[in-house]
Amino acid sequence: MLDNLTSRLSGVIKNLKGQARLTETNIQDAMREVRMALLEADVALPVVKTFVAHVKERALGQEVIGSLTPGQALVGVVNDELVKLMGATCDSLNLAAVPPAIVLMAGLQGAGKTTTVGKLAKHLKEQHKKKVLVVSADVYRPAAIEQLKLLAEQVGVEWFPSSGDEQPEAIARAAVDHARRHFFDVLLVDTAGRLAIDEAMMAEIKALHAALNPIETLFVVDAMQGQDAVNTAQAFNEALPLTGVILTKMDGDARGGAALSVRHVTGKPIKFIGVGEKVSGLEPFYPDRIASRILGMGDVLSLIEDVQKGIDQAEAAKMAKKLKSGKGFDLEDFKAQIQQMKKMGGMANLMEKMPGQIGQMAKGIQGAEADKAVRRIEGIINSMTLEERRKPELLKASRKRRIAAGSGVTVQEVNKLLNQFEQTQKMMKQFSSKGGLMKLMRGMKGGLPGM
Repeated sequence: MLDNLTSRLSGVIKNLKGQARLTETNIQDAMREVRMALLEADVALPVVKTFVAHVKERALGQEVIGSLTPGQALVGVVNDELVKLMGATCDSLNLAAVPPAIVLMAGLQGAGKTTTVGKLAKHLKEQHKKKVLVVSADVYRPAAIEQLKLLAEQVGVEWFPSSGDEQPEAIARAAVDHARRHFFDVLLVDTAGRLAIDEAMMAEIKALHAALNPIETLFVVDAMQGQDAVNTAQAFNEALPLTGVILTKMDGDARGGAALSVRHVTGKPIKFIGVGEKVSGLEPFYPDRIASRILGMGDVLSLIEDVQKGIDQAEAAKMAKKLKSGKGFDLEDFKAQIQQMKKMGGMANLMEKMPGQIGQMAKGIQGAEADKAVRRIEGIINSMTLEERRKPELLKASRKRRIAAGSGVTVQEVNKLLNQFEQTQKMMKQFSSKGGLMKLMRGMKGGLPGM
């Protein structure tokens, strides 16, 4: 996400390193590069003009006098303006209504609307402890109704049945009545999408909105559409009283223009971003964290939240006790750590949120490749006996050949895994010793073990 914009802005800041101070000349040169970087990222032209003007004005003002270096001064100004551009604060869902709080989802076909309904239902159930009902008013695509049913089962929320021979308004009214009678906290209404904006679609969604009077009307838009995403959002905003936007496919080849433009153009906050196909792939939109990622400073707060959500506290306590007792870290523990990492979204996702060089390393790791590598490691460990996992020193040539054959890999790959394990084992020993955390951090300067 936003990789090209990050690298271009990093280049601008590097070019200022040799300058003694910020002047009108070097700011002019830097702003030209920033302008090109934003246009390449498919940011709307009016947004680019406003952003560049604000940065230039502040960079030349009193606010940067006395800063350590021109590069640091500019980073501070650009960061502040990026945050302002995207909305300054994280706008959460407004569910302050007499139950059920009705959330109407709108958007074009193919934007990931139905999947987003499932993700949002999971988020509301797990993070906000809400009793959620979902319903599909998309009578034109029976597959969408079936998809929502399967998603509801997957995330553990109730699905209200509907079919293609019913009217969208009738479906919605029946779902509201069911939600009231069965004391649901939230009703999520999926609506029909079209391949393009048309009058019939707008008339239908307006009628649904009038019938439901939802507390939240969310526009779901594909971030990979770039400038088109902003134009579509503007059209929907003129037809409906939107309360927020959800940007999907932010982990794809998105140039980032939609994230930087949509708030400025529509005046509506981005409330969530969708990442990946998994039902857990929905994150609240924090402008300050996204700005930090764009400027290559990582997103440590989101990283901590991912770890807290994914980690098994009982397993972590068990591991800490084991290390403290001096029993050591074995391949069973190594496998458990890999499984915990998968729950957190995988290595590439975690590394992308780290600051500095480690975050840059993530760009070379493709999600599918990283997942494949993790499955290969699990396969190799699963081909070992329990005794071999607990006593890796038993793994001599003949055993390695058996393990390689059992897991469908080469002996070299088994050796590579054992080397990675040894590095992790050393780190765990440092962590369990006195002053271990500092030793561990020093040992990670060159990156993560096995990378």
